[in-house]
Amino acid sequence: MSRTATRMIGDAEVTILTDGGISFSADLFPGTEPGHIDALLSAAGKSEIETNFNAVLIRAGGRIILADAGPRDLFGPSCGFLPEALKEAGATPDQIELLFATHLHPDHIAGMITPDGAAVFANAELVVPRREYDFWKDPANTEQGNETVVQWGQMARAVLSAYADRLKLVDDGGEFAPGLTSLDLAGHTPGHSGWRLSSGGAQLLHVGDIVHAPALQVADPEISIVFDMDIDLARTARKRLLDELASDGALFTGGHFLHPAFHKVERHNGGYRLARP
Repeated sequence: MSRTATRMIGDAEVTILTDGGISFSADLFPGTEPGHIDALLSAAGKSEIETNFNAVLIRAGGRIILADAGPRDLFGPSCGFLPEALKEAGATPDQIELLFATHLHPDHIAGMITPDGAAVFANAELVVPRREYDFWKDPANTEQGNETVVQWGQMARAVLSAYADRLKLVDDGGEFAPGLTSLDLAGHTPGHSGWRLSSGGAQLLHVGDIVHAPALQVADPEISIVFDMDIDLARTARKRLLDELASDGALFTGGHFLHPAFHKVERHNGGYRLARP
């Protein structure tokens, strides 16, 4: 099975790296009737609520950039294949010059460090959205939460520590590499961000984690997932961006779309559906 999918975006080569995938249980979507979930799965031709964990390798302007790095060994044997995906894409960890974290949840950053906390990407600068950094760096923001949030905070601070001497913060809409700018998508986390790649007159948007379960949340963007730290704000971001993408016909990808994970979206039955780019 291939773990990569590559497209040219103007002069930039973009490769989706599939770290792995799992299936969600219906109870992770609060306030959504099981019958509605079953109907959406049936309409999508799916029997399970599938998700992938994606990173993105960008070769542009003579630089090699990695956006997000997967969950490493946190989710069992069906995940943790970023090293294999990088090898398939013809890249090694030492070649990565810049890392971008859309946000600091473990399924996007655990692959940036080893289990003992050492940096995996020895030559990479780590770029983090400023609001995301400000929230996770302070233990007081997570240590009073439930066990899951406490663990998220510990992982975030371990990654920030591993790259502390080569850490760069980016503001909403700021450019963090030539042709790459951050997109404010706050809600899933306080500083949750996507990014926009502009190259040679072409564009690609990365929509972060506005969608975790494509078969459900594209068709009905009202559906939320328990991992959203501000459910209402995350829902607003999802609805706004899907509407913009449908209007613009823009090419996009994201952290949890299924392979090959390059998409366009169109309006359909009061919601949306993914269209072949």
